Amino acid sequence: MKVIDHINNAKETIFSFEILPPLKGQNIGEIYQTIDSLMEYNPPFVNVTYHREEVVYKQMPGGLLEQKVIKKRPGTVGICAAIQNKYKIDAVPHILCGGFNREDTENALIDLNFLGIENVLALRGDCIKGETYFKAEKDGHAFAADLVKQIYEMNEGVYLDEELQNRTPSNFCVGVAGYPEKHFEAPSLNNDIAHMKAKIDAGAEYITTQLFFDNEKYFKYVEKCRAAGITVPIIPGIKPIATKKHLSILPHFFHVDLPDDLVTAVEACNDNKEVRQVGIEWAINQCKELKKAGVPVLHFYSMGKVDNIQSIAREVF
Repeated sequence: MKVIDHINNAKETIFSFEILPPLKGQNIGEIYQTIDSLMEYNPPFVNVTYHREEVVYKQMPGGLLEQKVIKKRPGTVGICAAIQNKYKIDAVPHILCGGFNREDTENALIDLNFLGIENVLALRGDCIKGETYFKAEKDGHAFAADLVKQIYEMNEGVYLDEELQNRTPSNFCVGVAGYPEKHFEAPSLNNDIAHMKAKIDAGAEYITTQLFFDNEKYFKYVEKCRAAGITVPIIPGIKPIATKKHLSILPHFFHVDLPDDLVTAVEACNDNKEVRQVGIEWAINQCKELKKAGVPVLHFYSMGKVDNIQSIAREVF
């Protein structure tokens, strides 16, 4: 079933979460353990991230450096198929602009459609580590709105090869990412929302937000989106803080602010066990307020560890 149908058919707030593909060389068992531990909260869909290639430089005999492109977490398509087959719930793979040209994108979508996967989250993606700005692949997409457009053209039976015979329309529901505190590259929140409107106009059916720790920022973001004519569901993304290092890591990598009360509580902790409990309690309060406000879904970013998400879900669902 499509994510938008799950939302429209739900009588109360849905529980969902995101998982990381295993590192190269590992197997799917860890993912199964993660999903098994959260199935009691009846997630109708699970997001599966995709991580673009990384560039590393290895020193060769003679001192010269050789550039190598590596992928640390392969297997998103196969993982999604395995999840749907084993758990009978919908998997939502991430589809990126970064690292893909339009033909690569079409081939990935053909595979997903063949496997009966009806949902994708369309993202521009980050730039390659070491590069300052995002660079699109040759004949690739520079913006998520253009990626959404390509997906919906396939939904209408329009493929890149105009001479392709027996073209069957795909049937994807497309979600996109939103940023309550604005995308870090956007000059303003209003400008960022204008770009969001372009993604919705291209065919996106729902928004999943970046993690945040202040519900007021989410509520104001929704209000601004509605004022801009964006009517699709806006799913809040939740990530419980778990270590003292998160005080610097989360603002650095996700460009989010942490409320002073949360920072003070974390700094007062003696160890990360105490920090983890502070993060759980903060997220429980966040989620209860969001659920009371009638959000369509509470979507959790697991980052591979879910015991704290279990504790939160136990109190909220």
